Amino acid sequence: MGVFESILITIITASTPLLLASIGELVTERSGVLNLGVEGMMVMGAVVAFAVSLTTGSPVLGAVAGAIAGVAMSLLFGFLTLTLVANQVATGLALTILGLGLSGMVGESFVGQQGTKMGAFLPSALTSIPFVGPVLLGQDLIFYVSIGLVVGVNWFLFRTRSGLVLRSVGDNHASAHALGINVIGIRYLAVMFGGACAGLAGAHLSLVYTPQWVENMTAGRGWIALALVVFASWRPYRLLVGGYLFGAVSIGQLHAQAFGISVPSQFLSALPYVATVVVLIVISQNRRLTQINTPASLGKSFVPDR
Repeated sequence: MGVFESILITIITASTPLLLASIGELVTERSGVLNLGVEGMMVMGAVVAFAVSLTTGSPVLGAVAGAIAGVAMSLLFGFLTLTLVANQVATGLALTILGLGLSGMVGESFVGQQGTKMGAFLPSALTSIPFVGPVLLGQDLIFYVSIGLVVGVNWFLFRTRSGLVLRSVGDNHASAHALGINVIGIRYLAVMFGGACAGLAGAHLSLVYTPQWVENMTAGRGWIALALVVFASWRPYRLLVGGYLFGAVSIGQLHAQAFGISVPSQFLSALPYVATVVVLIVISQNRRLTQINTPASLGKSFVPDR
């Protein structure tokens, strides 16, 4: 049971940044905006969170700073795509390249330094409860935030008027504008929310997963988060399942090496990304399901009538 518990704990730790980044991107895409810069926002969140945590000694302040860094990057993307009406795909790719380069420059002086790890959020006495204690009650604050966001986003999108407005903007921005809805304003808010989630996901990497700064430490997780949104068909609860499934694949390759399974290490390291490609291929076969759930205005620029 001890080994099983440790595996579950590592799966939860590995899945949390994927879940955070993908839930933010889901809201962004539900508004009709395709932001491919998740990787760049994540890595900037990671380096800023580590720097602030190391300087202040407070991982919580580091996490908040990481989320703010993600919002700042998302505002740059929003200004280019929503105000200047630049191509969303090209801008998102440029944002990722910018984030990777800028984070390497900002974090150069922090390489090799030991950071301040974010500990368990709940009282330590709760961890003595068999199984449930160490697995679910001994987690960090960001883990509980990720679960809360999934529940909150699902309620917001499908149980509130504001969520209906957001989905209407993503499905038909011209009709929404004709009804007097501020399409650009709503999309800005959705993009900022996605940036905050991506920045917080990066903060989890440098404060919990591996409490240190390593250049390009996101290692493609932003791209996996983008694939997860499609995998979940833009549904938050499906995203919860997909996030932990991909997290299990990522951790499985580490435990396979520890158990001495005779599989090339290069293949095991590539397994999460291979799984991503396979899932996208399988999903693409069901075009009807994809068309039904995909926001109709996704990736399409909107220019208000003047």
